[in-house]
Amino acid sequence: MPNTVEMLAALAAFPTISADSNESLIRFAAQSITDSGGHVQKLVGSEPGKFNLMASFGPAVGAGIVLSGHSDVVPVTGQAWQSNPFALTERDGRLHARGASDMKGFLAAMLTAAARCEVAKLTRPLHLIFSYDEELGCLGVRDLLARLAAEGFTAAGAIIGEPTEGRVITGHKGKLAGCICCRGRAAHSANPALGCNAIMLAGEMLGELRALQTAVAGGARDDAYPFPFTSLHAGRIKGGVALNIVPDYCEIEFEIRHLPGTDTSALLARLRDAGARIGAASNGGSVTVDITNHYPGLETARGAAITQIALRASGTDQTGKIGFGTEGGLFSETLGLETIICGPGSIDRAHKADEYITRDELAACDAFLDQVIATLF
Repeated sequence: MPNTVEMLAALAAFPTISADSNESLIRFAAQSITDSGGHVQKLVGSEPGKFNLMASFGPAVGAGIVLSGHSDVVPVTGQAWQSNPFALTERDGRLHARGASDMKGFLAAMLTAAARCEVAKLTRPLHLIFSYDEELGCLGVRDLLARLAAEGFTAAGAIIGEPTEGRVITGHKGKLAGCICCRGRAAHSANPALGCNAIMLAGEMLGELRALQTAVAGGARDDAYPFPFTSLHAGRIKGGVALNIVPDYCEIEFEIRHLPGTDTSALLARLRDAGARIGAASNGGSVTVDITNHYPGLETARGAAITQIALRASGTDQTGKIGFGTEGGLFSETLGLETIICGPGSIDRAHKADEYITRDELAACDAFLDQVIATLF
């Protein structure tokens, strides 16, 4: 049986960038799980070459525990890696590879923990889930969760192994992503009055985003988060064809990272009202606000059974919250599962060149999962 470092090396060798297929990794994981005595379902995704995996060990009853992680990683294009990002390389006590922290380290630990588990002793099931396209907005797992909900799937709780430095996380923000689409009318820049400048409309909408952020900052807050209130962010703007043409289109890609329970429809209504006002005051332009992705936040009680199991397994009594999103909110919303986030590595190393994890972090995760699984005996 490979150890967790060896398993990570095997998983890292699959270049499962979100734009590409994850089938080879899923096939490898399925074989490992089958060899360990688990029952595997490989589920075709909504995109060609994409698969979710659901595996179970032990009796077919409820009240089990779900361990879950995503198989995809972000691209490496344009990043200055010191070694092959798809070959686990150890330097100065660090294990470097794309996905080492986010989050193939946890996937490797899931597989080796299942291999160590004495399946015959399980009185409640252990479930493993591998999803796809999390990095694109938690896309792939939605089909799997909908299917499980339709089948009446139940469990005592779920642990999502995103990199938290081994901390037990009970809450994260939700995310709504969208496009503020500004439409104008083209004209020669020598006579701009004949057109409607879509970039100027976008500039006004940026001001509305800023004003809305100020208003939100005066409302609900949760100081457990590094940024304690809902945030609005413009991440990309695109428009115009040439300097001497009045641009007829400009779009702002924006996001709202919202506290759990936030009424995002009210925030969107304010943006749309502003867009309608700005469009009406222009020379024939218009502004629409379109949603491209949305996943919920997560809020799990400290007293929840899965929280207490994770705290005991981690040897700490401290919980925390994180600003970045995970699939955890979907597990909670779709299946009604009490869900926490806890995994090895750090999100601060993710998505960068020379991403890494350490042997000690993987060993701590091994010990943590062994303790979690022991509660199923």
